[in-house]
Amino acid sequence: MAERAAQDRTRRRFARRQWARRWLVWRRVLVGVLLVASVAFAIYGIYFSPWLRVEGAEVTGTSQLTETEVLAAAEVPTGDALARVDLAEIEAQVEGRLTAVKAVDASRQWPRDIRIEVEEWQPLAVVTEGSGYVFLAEGGDTFTFDRMPQQPPASLPQVVVGSRADRFALEEAAAVVAALDEEVTRLVDHIRVESADEILLQLGEGRTVTWGSSDESDQKAEVLLTLLEARPDATSYDVSVPGLPATK
Repeated sequence: MAERAAQDRTRRRFARRQWARRWLVWRRVLVGVLLVASVAFAIYGIYFSPWLRVEGAEVTGTSQLTETEVLAAAEVPTGDALARVDLAEIEAQVEGRLTAVKAVDASRQWPRDIRIEVEEWQPLAVVTEGSGYVFLAEGGDTFTFDRMPQQPPASLPQVVVGSRADRFALEEAAAVVAALDEEVTRLVDHIRVESADEILLQLGEGRTVTWGSSDESDQKAEVLLTLLEARPDATSYDVSVPGLPATK
């Protein structure tokens, strides 16, 4: 009798161990299935479902450009899955189509929007082109935008480009304008750019400044101020070699 009871206890312990092992296996299978299902659901929700589709875009950082201009250039794919939108393509389109854009950053704004942050070029001067004009920016880049003033802003120096001037010449001209003292800038009627090494400032009252290239522009600006004070009656100032200035 005692022997049979012991055998029964042994069988029950064995059965419990068997059940525990089977449950452990099924539990692992169940956890795996749930994980796979969760991942599949997440992938579907993010990439293929109608829940996270692009509904619009916001534009920040503009003062010269309009939101309409930026959005037209960006061509944000409204209705596409937000996770699948090519942000680099949006950035390339905005930079490539809008000359006033210095840099752009596109980002996802979950759950349904694209954010386009724009950095614009700031005008240093005005470059005349036929009957119109464009703005000159740092590095010699030129740009326009839809809401260009009918007349160039009087606060910006005017740059007249000669027939031999190229892209490098404009870069040099931009460096010269950036180096000019505010006091000198007020005296400048226009800046004539014949080439990268032949830049002249035309001041009021028929006075001309031979500037040369943009090399040592800060020093040239200081020397010019000194010459203007010392020889206000001169009509020609040469600061192309700032260590050996000349006047006539």
